[in-house]
This record gives sequence, structure tokens and C-alpha cells, in this order.
Amino acid sequence: MAVLKSQFTLRLNLVDHAKIKKMAEAENRSLTNLIETIIKKEIKNYEKKHGEIELTDEDLSSE
Repeated sequence: MAVLKSQFTLRLNLVDHAKIKKMAEAENRSLTNLIETIIKKEIKNYEKKHGEIELTDEDLSSE
């Protein structure tokens, strides 16, 4: 089964971009993969503190 992913534009200041790029290189990951991994970790941390984030079908729509 294919994994559905949403695509969007992310703007970072030059310093943050350069640092996260170095982090990705150090872990032999793509920049996109590292950002996705960091986001997943932060979602888990948030849900530990605040409980699971409930989503509706509308939340999962492509817009």
C-alpha cells in the first residue's frame, strides 16, 4: 500500500537551514527525511503531555 504524503513549502532562515542541513549530513539522511523525523518526535512529545491528537476525515483532506 502506498504511503500518502502531503507536500508544502517550508521557509527557514539561513542559519537554521544550514544547521539542519549539517545535522542531516552527519546522520547520512536527506534534509527532508531529517525534518520529517524531527516532526514525528515532537508530535509524540506533544501527545505524551497533552494526549492523543484526535483527527477527523476533514483534517486528513488534502487542503
